Amino acid sequence: MNANSMPSANRPVSFEDQILEQGDLISQKLHLLSVQRFPPNAQKTLRSFSLAEVASYVGVSQSTLKKLHLEGKGPCPRTSSSGRRSYSAEQMLELRQHLDAHGRSESRMYVPHRRPGEKLQVIAVVNFKGGSGKTTTAAHLGQYLALTGHRVLAVDLDPQASLSSLHGFQPEFDQASSLYEAIRYDGDRKPLSDLIRPTNFPGLDIVPANLDLQEYEYDTPLAMADKSSNEGKTFFTRLSRALADVDDRYDVVVIDCPPQLGYLTLTALTAATSVLITIHPQMLDVMSMGQFLLMLGGILKPIRNAGAEVNLSWYRYLITRYEPGDVPQAQMVAFMRTMFHEFMLKNEMLKSTAVSDAGITKQTLYEVDRATMNRATYDRALDSLDAVNGEIAALIHQSWGR
Repeated sequence: MNANSMPSANRPVSFEDQILEQGDLISQKLHLLSVQRFPPNAQKTLRSFSLAEVASYVGVSQSTLKKLHLEGKGPCPRTSSSGRRSYSAEQMLELRQHLDAHGRSESRMYVPHRRPGEKLQVIAVVNFKGGSGKTTTAAHLGQYLALTGHRVLAVDLDPQASLSSLHGFQPEFDQASSLYEAIRYDGDRKPLSDLIRPTNFPGLDIVPANLDLQEYEYDTPLAMADKSSNEGKTFFTRLSRALADVDDRYDVVVIDCPPQLGYLTLTALTAATSVLITIHPQMLDVMSMGQFLLMLGGILKPIRNAGAEVNLSWYRYLITRYEPGDVPQAQMVAFMRTMFHEFMLKNEMLKSTAVSDAGITKQTLYEVDRATMNRATYDRALDSLDAVNGEIAALIHQSWGR
């Protein structure tokens, strides 16, 4: 707040005016930083990927990629003065198409798109408590799935729009519509296809969030009380109906739910084919999650009785921000594994300064250049993310019967 905005002795400024001004100030400054970092239109680009990264994501050996390059087959990588090869994300997709068309092994799946009869997978990432790593999980999962050849739609359902911000969208300035426009109750409803925006990751699109999403929390109980319409009574079908508009365009939808058990979260859960519950392994967080599960179960029962179909292929608990050297955390993880067994993901997402450092520049670990960080820290964090996301990808493929 500058000197001119300070309250005068004769005119006290109300709390709501102060926070509106401060919120606007934050938005303006962040927008300025975004424009400075991503000129000319504050749009994000994406780095190139090393030969080792490409081999890992595509599912071939580095020697196979080198051979393709030497034989003039597939996209031509960029070669540095030291002879290091790298590919853009778009070229990775070209490689997949080439290998799929010319690969010898039918067991390999270079283009892992849905096949006829395979259902769109909708993953809701949820937690009742903020700070559990929910948005970080959703962002990295969507990007990993795109890098491994899937067609992905990320849906930011949190009015705070953190997932949108990570992908270069700032609601106050980008004028991007949110999912609210596709699930609202009046005649101004739009098809979901009108709300989708591309990201800097080929194969990954997003429906950004904004504060309008909060209107759904107010509109739904009013619609439920309207005796002249059944729209409110079947609110839990609104997202699944909206997704039907783009069903043939995607393999996986990743929904970042708000950190509260409201109508937005319930609408996402009833549209989901799978649920990922993020947990920070601290006593208070686990206690909070216990209350969340009790409330969620109590609310879903009457919704199911009202006609909602809550048919999940799988749900899993994911340990996030885990510090293996922290004895109480390790004990809490062991305690949870004893209780939940197969419902826990085998891999944990480690707490890392690499993830938080990347977040300072509104990037994820899949975007940031390894050379800008401590390499051991970066590699450790990336190995953790890849292990978690690879396990989730396997669950998705298992749901398709592969």
